[in-house]
Amino acid sequence: MVIQKIKGIYNSLTNSEKKAANYIIERPGDVIHYSITELANWSEVSETTVYRLIKKIGFTGYQDFKMSLVKQLSQPSIEDESIDDIYAAVYNKTVNMLEYTYQNIDKEKINLVAEKIKNARKVLFYAVGRSYSVALDMSLKLAALGISSEAYSDPHMQVMAGAAADKHCVVISISHSGMIRDVYKSTEVAKEAGAFTVSITSGVESPLSKISELKIYTAANHPDENEYTYNRIAEMFVMDIIYRVLIQKINPEKHFEKLYKITNTKRF
Repeated sequence: MVIQKIKGIYNSLTNSEKKAANYIIERPGDVIHYSITELANWSEVSETTVYRLIKKIGFTGYQDFKMSLVKQLSQPSIEDESIDDIYAAVYNKTVNMLEYTYQNIDKEKINLVAEKIKNARKVLFYAVGRSYSVALDMSLKLAALGISSEAYSDPHMQVMAGAAADKHCVVISISHSGMIRDVYKSTEVAKEAGAFTVSITSGVESPLSKISELKIYTAANHPDENEYTYNRIAEMFVMDIIYRVLIQKINPEKHFEKLYKITNTKRF
């Protein structure tokens, strides 16, 4: 396993090799999409250093290394954990993801997104799979503020809604990896129609982040985790911040009071 091999020889690496090794350990999901030049640039070392590291962990070349890394990331990680270990692991992972996202969030971008939503004729949310729950939750929150919004998970509906968008619309696309082709294409259609496009993703320099006019990055998954074992807590955290900043801008207390009176009749 690639990550374990790197960890096993870590202490014997030079300082520059450790920089490349750290990047691979921390962001393997990004590395599988990089060329050797891109990996060298992102880890701030030379291509020669990356190649030296690849050779030290037993690979004949960069493509061989990437294929093995892809294989590792595609395999589920099943560990013999006690119940207490599971509780602690989930808690620590959640806290770490939130802390990383909080420390690296761009407040100016958050403020700009909130301002765009405030002035939009309509806000569209694009997501598929488990990211859709984040999109739907935010869409419902905006609806509670009296802002016209829709969340779409079906790629065909995304494209149709995007084609009808214009410069008065905001499209917010959510993808943890930033590598989902359907979300990328739907965002591209909306952008070409004139909508202001935003991506919420951990995929730095991913296709989705590149097509979006504004990108907000969240914490990536741990390198030892399978894709289907991590949650979307960081994306939900970002959405909640945008929502609270938006509330501060529009001060919807009277609207909330009216909404409460209407919905209260549905309570026992």
